[in-house]
Amino acid sequence: MAFAINGKFTSQPITGVQRVAYELTRAMQMRENPGSELEVFVPQNAMEPGASLKRQRRFPWLRGTLWEQITLPIAARRMTLVNLCNTNPILKRRQVVMVHDMAVYDVPDGFSKKFRLWYRLCFSMLPKLDPFVLTVSSFSKRRISHHLNIDESRIAVIPPGADHLDRVVSDPGVIGRLQLAEDAYCVIVGSLDPRKNLQRVLDAIAKLEHLRDVKFVIVGGRNQRVFSGEGVSDRPESKQVIWAGFVTDGELKALYEHAGCLVFPSLYEGFGLPPLEAMYCGCPVIASSRTSIPEACGDAAMYCDAMSADDIAEKISLMMSHGELRQRYRSKGMAHAREYRWDRSAKRLLELLYGKESEPMSELFPRATVG
Repeated sequence: MAFAINGKFTSQPITGVQRVAYELTRAMQMRENPGSELEVFVPQNAMEPGASLKRQRRFPWLRGTLWEQITLPIAARRMTLVNLCNTNPILKRRQVVMVHDMAVYDVPDGFSKKFRLWYRLCFSMLPKLDPFVLTVSSFSKRRISHHLNIDESRIAVIPPGADHLDRVVSDPGVIGRLQLAEDAYCVIVGSLDPRKNLQRVLDAIAKLEHLRDVKFVIVGGRNQRVFSGEGVSDRPESKQVIWAGFVTDGELKALYEHAGCLVFPSLYEGFGLPPLEAMYCGCPVIASSRTSIPEACGDAAMYCDAMSADDIAEKISLMMSHGELRQRYRSKGMAHAREYRWDRSAKRLLELLYGKESEPMSELFPRATVG
């Protein structure tokens, strides 16, 4: 069975979903044996880092969603298509689709109406296509089975890795630019998507005047095409809060390396990659105890009640007041995060694709036809 990877992600900025697609593709290509080479079908507007992937075939007709729905299925008509970013051509059979979460069903108010309707349409078509489904956590596997009525035997969990940070050169200049002191600030990372729960973090910070020397660095922004306008309406005035906006990968790595902790009180995650990345860089983590996050962080994070600003404040105060406690979570986090490696995830996926599992992929498409 010949496979091709849906390379639409190569034309998009790197966020969590695109990170998984890029790193999995890169790691699979590094592991391939002769005769099992994976081609990546990409649009004309592919950009870095996706544009550097090996064995690319460019198809210039159309862009974006139209490219994925029209150009791609024509180009891959005799192949099984591997889609790693939630969406796929809705009229093509023989597909493997990675669905990261069911947020458009579980927390629909966090998305724009247009985005929500399109994703629900794509997901509603999946059972009719009878694909093999990949996801990133056991939590998401259960939610996919629940919402789409897909048997769990046709859903495989491929967790992300964190070792892509080995290739990122730390840029400590951001520490001086933001006037931060070593181990005396907390990082809050993520878009201003209401699911990220930033408002409760800000409410918690207002309760931490006794930590007047601690700064809170908020990294990220909002994509209005994806997320609804709800969430944080105004930026509160506080000498403790620093709005850093978007930062480079090198700057984010440096922020993690020198921080007292990451605060990640998300209300909903399919996996939750930022806490794992922070741990990999030696940053202690305070994380929400909701959805997939305990699955991703294990016993290496301090957990908070994400619905309680008081509890978030209490956990921040505890972590930032005790250097020995931070060091304990720093050590536990680094050991935990180093178990998550892209090479292991790629090995698992290649075994699924090329039939080294108990049920070869070719047997998972008994009704498949060309196209």
